[in-house]
Amino acid sequence: MTFTKHHFADKYSQFAEPIFYRKGIHRFLLRIIQYFKIVKKSIVVGLHIGFWLCYLVLTIVLVVLSLRGEDNNAIVAETTERVLYFTVIPSVICYYLFYFLVFPKIREKKFVLTITYALLFAIGSSLIGNLLIYIFLGLESLTEREESIMVGIAFSSFVCLATGIVALITKGFITWYEELKLKEELKQKNHEMEMALVKSQLDPHFLFNTLNNIDILILKDATEASKYLNKLSDIMRFMLFETKADKILLSKEIEYIEKYIALQKIRTANSSYVNFGITGSPNGKTIAPMVFLPFIENAFKHTTNKKLDDAITIRIAIDKEIVKFDCINKFNPNRKIRQENSGLGNTLIEKRLNLLYPEKHTLEVEKGKEQYSVRLTIVQ
Repeated sequence: MTFTKHHFADKYSQFAEPIFYRKGIHRFLLRIIQYFKIVKKSIVVGLHIGFWLCYLVLTIVLVVLSLRGEDNNAIVAETTERVLYFTVIPSVICYYLFYFLVFPKIREKKFVLTITYALLFAIGSSLIGNLLIYIFLGLESLTEREESIMVGIAFSSFVCLATGIVALITKGFITWYEELKLKEELKQKNHEMEMALVKSQLDPHFLFNTLNNIDILILKDATEASKYLNKLSDIMRFMLFETKADKILLSKEIEYIEKYIALQKIRTANSSYVNFGITGSPNGKTIAPMVFLPFIENAFKHTTNKKLDDAITIRIAIDKEIVKFDCINKFNPNRKIRQENSGLGNTLIEKRLNLLYPEKHTLEVEKGKEQYSVRLTIVQ
């Protein structure tokens, strides 16, 4: 069977499709749905129940105080009914009118319409309360005194307005809380997407060149090409599956780097092109996946002369809780490097490091006339 770069490219395009966009967004939407269910069942319901319990307790206390010393059961019953129709029911009506209809107008910054709605709902709820008194207690309850109807409407409207303001505060708090949690969810998801994006962007930059080199090597030495193909397969497996964890063994990261360097060295006959060394033991150490590779990738991209010995020098030093990474590459200052969309810029690399190792890393970058060096120190 003859392998070509097109064969490998087709297989890769199917295998390495950005899975995180589909699965990630799906999981994100599920979390959002679950979040709103939790909020509605706990925070929202709890606030509403708590407010109305306090409202009823306060109302009962005021009624008891106003009827203190009253022995006539008929008067007690009538007063209780009057309070129910006059304040409680209008307050409930006004509360939810403010909650569902007035608050959206505030969000839309339609303040004149907000005030108009608020006054109409407060007066309207008061009128409903007086209508209930008329229906259930009779006209006499409204016309005991000449001023009683207007004073009653004004007082009831004031109570409804106060209750409506509480509804606006409650709705505002719930909305603020929802937006705060949503922002946290989005921030977390953005972090996850950035991490996935970092990993996915590393593949295409060297993959197709590697496939092309393996394709050429197949014609010269099929056995050697098979070895490199296995290395490429291991790298793809590592990138797509083993890097999902927040931390991996440092030995795995180093093994991946060695295979990456081996694949890059296919492009040159100079065996001393890359100088890679490790001091200390990586056993038992962990690290965030693919922390060092962006710097190594950039070093290969910007090193122009592959005939130089030690054109790229890479050192990883492991000492107790500290891991030091040095990457130095030589370049020709007179030769312009073609800008590519793949790969990672320093801004995104630094941002990722800040997310992964806040206050636990230092990054030093120096650009000389013919040499570019990076030193990354990570405290475990």
